[in-house]
Amino acid sequence: MKPTQDLHIQELLPLISPRMLKSDLPLSETCAETVVNARDSIKGILLKEDKRMLVVVGPCSIHDEDAALEYAGKIRIICDRVADTLLVVMRVYFEKPRTTTGWKGMINDPNMDGSCNISTGLRRARQLMVQITGMGVPVATELLDPIVPQYIADLVSWTAIGARTTESQTHREMASGLSMPVGYKNSTDGSLTAAVNAMQAAMSPHSFVGIDQDGQTCIVKTIGNRWGHLVMRGGDRPNYDPISIEEACLQLSEKKLCKAIMVDCSHANSGKRFQWQEIVWKSVIDQRLAGNDALTGLMLESNLHEGNQKIPEDLAKLRRGVSVTDACIGWQDTERILLDTHERLMKELH
Repeated sequence: MKPTQDLHIQELLPLISPRMLKSDLPLSETCAETVVNARDSIKGILLKEDKRMLVVVGPCSIHDEDAALEYAGKIRIICDRVADTLLVVMRVYFEKPRTTTGWKGMINDPNMDGSCNISTGLRRARQLMVQITGMGVPVATELLDPIVPQYIADLVSWTAIGARTTESQTHREMASGLSMPVGYKNSTDGSLTAAVNAMQAAMSPHSFVGIDQDGQTCIVKTIGNRWGHLVMRGGDRPNYDPISIEEACLQLSEKKLCKAIMVDCSHANSGKRFQWQEIVWKSVIDQRLAGNDALTGLMLESNLHEGNQKIPEDLAKLRRGVSVTDACIGWQDTERILLDTHERLMKELH
């Protein structure tokens, strides 16, 4: 009899269970306090009870833990300086969806050489999150693989469902069981329909196949996640302008959904020019100061140094603190933007 399964499978490798990895790299009390406090604050912002803005700031992707920890140290300082007006959460993205092919992020390929040692990737990702939240800095990430949350979601204060996955039933089901607020990005063409539908779907209970803390395949039954909101990231054209924001608010109102919108200053909104992120940011702050309280959040791709770089064959030639995926603004500009925004918002409060 000819074989009928696994015809394109090269190898099946065992993976550590979530429980074992968490036992090796547990949350400290400080980590847990950082996560819980940030989640509660984000919920307050979505409800408009907390008048601050949520800002998710950090590298497009993480590939160098030492540089990420240096960046987190800078975020820790700025958090305190702007705490009255901004809730700063650090982007700590380990999974990168690709349009065709390319490096898929630290969890999938931690050695950046195609070896795809996912066991090592999960360990390094969790270790870094433990370190950053242990510093008192809350973290945000995009959850792409539906199994990964069992390994790291206890450390995440905010997560995104990306433009390429908001239409996916698998990701809507996953989001319905997540413990943190979730931002749903509009589709790559700019349409809001998939994201709005995803918000509705994830609020409902679901049953699907997943794994438990011991890695055992099981039926996962969720109660639904009401803490969803829209992330505007542009499409065929930018969509951070007042008319686009008003159109989004109307769609959310029609569906009786949370009128809380985050604007992603990168991607299509900046025409993929990292320098233009500040133009988007300033426009959103202008709209917020003009009275549009639906604008509750901003996302900024930022690193120690501006720009990006290709992954060289000799990894020793990587420039420290420079993105290997989307180009980012540097820390100096990031700090200036955050402090200027804080001053503008403080004047409004007084």
